Amino acid sequence: MKTPGAVLLLLWSGLVVVAGVGKDLQDKTAATASIQYTCPPDIYTELREMRALMAEQRVELRYRLRASENKAETMETRLRASENKVEEQRAVIKELKENQEEQAAAVRAVGGSVKLTGSQVEELRREREERRVSFSASLVASGRVTIGPFNTAVPLVYKHIFTNIGNAYNSNTGVFTAPVRGVYHFYFALHSQGHASFPSVISLHKNGELVVTAWSHQPTYNVNHSNGASLLLEVGDVVNLVLKDNSSVFDNLHVRHTTFSGHLLFTV
Repeated sequence: MKTPGAVLLLLWSGLVVVAGVGKDLQDKTAATASIQYTCPPDIYTELREMRALMAEQRVELRYRLRASENKAETMETRLRASENKVEEQRAVIKELKENQEEQAAAVRAVGGSVKLTGSQVEELRREREERRVSFSASLVASGRVTIGPFNTAVPLVYKHIFTNIGNAYNSNTGVFTAPVRGVYHFYFALHSQGHASFPSVISLHKNGELVVTAWSHQPTYNVNHSNGASLLLEVGDVVNLVLKDNSSVFDNLHVRHTTFSGHLLFTV
């Protein structure tokens, strides 16, 4: 059996151990707190700033990528235009060479030789341009107009031009003048409002002589008619349309019923 003194000694030793353990825990806690406080307190702020910077860089990269794509599209469009121009020039050169070859063959057939000068090449180019002849026009340039009837036949002047390649058609006089010898095709259409007293009659004339006629006559409602012809024309021959006496024709700029067209089919 232990004496009271021994018991007290044991209790004192236990308190000392507990006190030591408590002190060690306090020291470790203080050290941990010290370590925690030594960490940068604004790390989350820095992370947010880095994220914002990355977002700005992404936006800038997207902008640069879009600008590069637009630049590439512009360059592609220019490249296509250049390719088309090159193809057109190749077609012109090919046609000029074909013309030269034809002339060379013709010269060789008669025992001669061929060597084209600059002026001859220019002449070939001019002849090629002259072969491009085509026009199309409607009768009135504005509003709704009924022309006729008149006591005498009157030439019609088609004022609204759709196309006039070669400028062979004169919209001031209504006359087409052949620039080269060849076969041309002409087509015309008319529209009018039916009337019991007079018809709608238009005639195609070559050098003042009647070639073909479009004729319509009914007492009511609207009428439409057309006609055309292919003609061999010499240089300077003229073709135009004439409204017959005591007849009328109608046109509306927005609908364009009444038209006149002509095209060079081939030279001879």
